[in-house]
Amino acid sequence: MSVYTTEIASDKIASDNPIHQRLLKAYYLAEEYINGDLLEIGCGEGRGIELLKGRCNSFTAIDKIKPVLDELATKFPEVTFIHDNIPPFNKVKDNSYDVIISFQVIEHIKNDRLYLEEIKRVLKHGGKALITTPNVKKTLTRNPWHIREYTADELTKLASEVFDHVVMKGVGGNEKVMEYYEKNKKSVEKITRFDIFNLQYHLPAPLLRIPYDLLNRLNRNKLKSGNDELVNEIHHTDYTLMEDGNEALDLFLIVTK
Repeated sequence: MSVYTTEIASDKIASDNPIHQRLLKAYYLAEEYINGDLLEIGCGEGRGIELLKGRCNSFTAIDKIKPVLDELATKFPEVTFIHDNIPPFNKVKDNSYDVIISFQVIEHIKNDRLYLEEIKRVLKHGGKALITTPNVKKTLTRNPWHIREYTADELTKLASEVFDHVVMKGVGGNEKVMEYYEKNKKSVEKITRFDIFNLQYHLPAPLLRIPYDLLNRLNRNKLKSGNDELVNEIHHTDYTLMEDGNEALDLFLIVTK
């Protein structure tokens, strides 16, 4: 079973490669923080498990799609998988984990404050959580799969209401990445110019999901056919950690309990 929409991106679809590599980068950036007992909130199809499982004493992953977790449990018997729809984290005890990672999840959470409070609850004292989410300043169109998106200042403010120690960074890209971003931006603008009534921001999100996925897939395929070499060659090493989250493609939040 697959959980992929164009919003998530797949390592198995060539036109998704730039997005897949961007999402994968967060796991490489997390490597230096990993120690002790690790929890991943919203593991999806396990994009980063292979990379990080050998760096911790224990790896636990939570997700809401049970068939995917069952497949992952077969592939990674040494990892503990928890089926739950969060927040709250009803199946996780207080002060349980040294590190928590949760990448591209908070934008899907209705009660984002509770999500952060639950992360704090299950972290050990001195533990860290790493959270990524799209930078709304770099978003090209409304994503109907997201409840909201944040600026760096907005997410910093929210996190500071829960955690005393908050650091905001970001995931950006080199010239190759930004060339793809600009081509994508121009291509999206050609599509959205037909939305003269700005319906993307007024219609209920569920009504937009199918056309969003269809047009997004069409657009990614068009970008690949137009510049196959660029799309194929983008690698996670083309993405970089930025000190200023305001200019990043994705926000990279680090909080400490």
